[in-house]
Amino acid sequence: MTSRARKTWLTACLLAVSTTVALAGCATADPTSSGGDAAEGDAIVVGSFAFPESEILGEIYAQALEAEGFDVSTKFNIGPRQQTIPALQDGSINLIPEYNGNLLAYYDTAYEERTTEDVDAALPDAVGADDLQVLDSAEAEDKDAYVVTKKTAEDNDLTAIGDLKALEPFSLASNPQFGELGYGIPGLRDVYGVGVEAGQVTFVPYEDFGGPDTVQALVDGTVQVADIYTTSPAIKSEDLVVLEDPENMISAQNVIPLLSKDIYTDKLAEVLNAISAKLTTDDLIDLRERVEGDEKASAATAADEWLTTAGLLDK
Repeated sequence: MTSRARKTWLTACLLAVSTTVALAGCATADPTSSGGDAAEGDAIVVGSFAFPESEILGEIYAQALEAEGFDVSTKFNIGPRQQTIPALQDGSINLIPEYNGNLLAYYDTAYEERTTEDVDAALPDAVGADDLQVLDSAEAEDKDAYVVTKKTAEDNDLTAIGDLKALEPFSLASNPQFGELGYGIPGLRDVYGVGVEAGQVTFVPYEDFGGPDTVQALVDGTVQVADIYTTSPAIKSEDLVVLEDPENMISAQNVIPLLSKDIYTDKLAEVLNAISAKLTTDDLIDLRERVEGDEKASAATAADEWLTTAGLLDK
């Protein structure tokens, strides 16, 4: 067992004990308290959401910081923001890779910012209310996208979402909520003038949120357009085309470090900002393919090799 693995195991044990104590005193506990050993000194506890991409990003942060002398442990696969934000508040973790648009939406459901610059500008005040802060965001984005096959794009001269008007009528596959979302069917109509007339866009719901069933429906021609996330390995493996969104109908979802203010140092910011400066959407696709594809590489291995290739980890 590596030193960091031992620390992670010990941290998990201590957290289990501290959680029991906290529950016993929950009637008087301050939910905004940043208490706990995780937030003291240079001790960094990196968390992640409960999906592979987030764990990979968590490993990238953890390994880069450990290489620079920080005391690092990890607590991955925590769950959604309803769990990760409280974990940041109570000190169970103090750093997590986030997505700027969805993070802003957590604090302001009516937010109107859409570009990376505008979303990033709104975040410091939003997260500051919880004594949290963000650093530089990466070019890398994991967000909804209107996707077509390469053949469909070439045959119909499609490069942007608005070009789908030339494809009408067509079928579109996505999760069931897409029929009502502002960047879904209503957005197609109101922002891009696609599907204005009844029957021009047939919505076909799939429950796998851009997963294998949605991809298969697009590739085999069951549908002509699909909502697939921009970091899906299928974008490369199936030679798919992500249509541009010049009106920024779909909010930015750039990877961004979210941390407790009490662990901030210039050195920590330098390490994490260097990662953001290098990380691209294509990198995320490749990392996910390594971990989720046939290779089945561990998140730790994929992270280590990306950091090395990017020149951020000396060997």
